[in-house]
Formats: sequence, C-alpha cells, structure tokens
Amino acid sequence: MTVPNNSHYYESGMSRRESLKWLGILAAGSTMATLSGCSKATDIVAGATGHWPDLDLPAITAKGYGQDPNLIVPLESPWPRTLSVEQLNLVAILSDIIVPREADIPSASEVMVPDVVDEWVSAPYSSQQRDRMTIMAVLAWIDDEAKLRFNKLFSALSHTQQIAIIDDIAYDSEQKPAEFERATQAFARFRNLVLGAFFCSPQGNLDIGYMGNVAIAGDYPGPTPEARQHLKSVLDELGLSEFAYLEES
Repeated sequence: MTVPNNSHYYESGMSRRESLKWLGILAAGSTMATLSGCSKATDIVAGATGHWPDLDLPAITAKGYGQDPNLIVPLESPWPRTLSVEQLNLVAILSDIIVPREADIPSASEVMVPDVVDEWVSAPYSSQQRDRMTIMAVLAWIDDEAKLRFNKLFSALSHTQQIAIIDDIAYDSEQKPAEFERATQAFARFRNLVLGAFFCSPQGNLDIGYMGNVAIAGDYPGPTPEARQHLKSVLDELGLSEFAYLEES
C-alpha cells in the first residue's frame, strides 16, 4: 500500500492482552449500550436514499472464551483480528478526527484506539458481530463517498476534504439530507466506540478528571461526614441501622 503524504500511517502498538482487556471494559460498561441495537447495518434507516455498500463479510467462526474461561492462564489470542492494514489506517484517521490531540492530551490513535476497534469488530460475540456489520459498512461508505466527490480514497484526501465528508455525517438533525441518514447513524455507532475506547485509556481518564485507580498516600481517611450522614439516613430508611458497623469509642 502506498501511504499518502498528507496522511499519517497507523502502526499497531498494543498487545493482544491489553486490547482484550479494553474490550472487556467496553463490553461491560454502559458507554457501548447504543452499539447493539441492530442486526444489520442496512436496517438502521428504513427507506433511506443514497449509496450504501452491500458487504458480504466472511463469518467469524472463533468460539471466544466460552462459559468457563481460564482466568489463571488466559489465551492471548482467542480469535484473529480482522481489519486490514488499510482499514486500520482509515480507523486511525477517523479516530483522530473524533478525538484529536489537544495540548498534552493525546489523540485517539496515539493511545491505540484503532487496536481496540479492531478487537471489537473481530470478536465472535453477538453484540460485537452486529456492530461489525454497521462499522464495516460505514468505513466502506466513507471511502466510496471520497471516490464520488474527489476520486480518491479517504486516506488520500486533504484534511479539509476529509472534514467536508465527516461534517455531513457527524450528527443527526432535522435538516439532514436523506442520502446521509444511514451513514450518519452508522457513524454514530463508530464514534461511540472510539470515544468509549479512548476514555478507557489512562490518558482519557485524565482528560475527564477521573481519579479512580490512584493510590492514596498515607492512611485511608475514610468517608466524609456528609457521606456518613447520607449512609445513615439510607440505613434508617431501610430499617438496617442496627446492622451498621459502629466505631469503637
């Protein structure tokens, strides 16, 4: 593949163990709740106009972890990742449009979000496979749209040309032309996945001010008086105050 001069080239830098960990966090979290509502990408907008890729994706046949995974020595590669080099690079470009670098906060591709997207669409589970249809279709649509407008793949476009396409599908509105409705809703699923993956990263946690998973220096100070009072009122309301732990005087 010839890498365009005006486009960065993404190189995977995340281990399978790490990307699988992120996959588990995303699957368990509420950030991806909107990503599992359709069985087919073409079902997103009934009667939508405009071009839409008719993909014939090969079936994912891996069995995944199963009902009783080995948590002591887990498999590092339970299924193959399926995005091509070109698709992974396209995901990186789109991810950095969604989450660009800002000052000391890295972009989505800098924290290896495309690896997590690859893991998500390659996983053999039903919700991920429904999303695979949608996400793969919108990636193909974006390249098709780039060829229709500028006779080039999206990765070969200038940043201004790329933004012109993304602006048409970035958000839904009543003024949205019917030809972009299906791509808009599919892109929303992709955007949610990118954002969910980014905010799973330590840098993403820092960006939103999340202070969890940080060691406390010295002795644990315990809950604040306000928190204690709130807990007491809840226990009183539930009739459980007699079971509450009482500090020794």
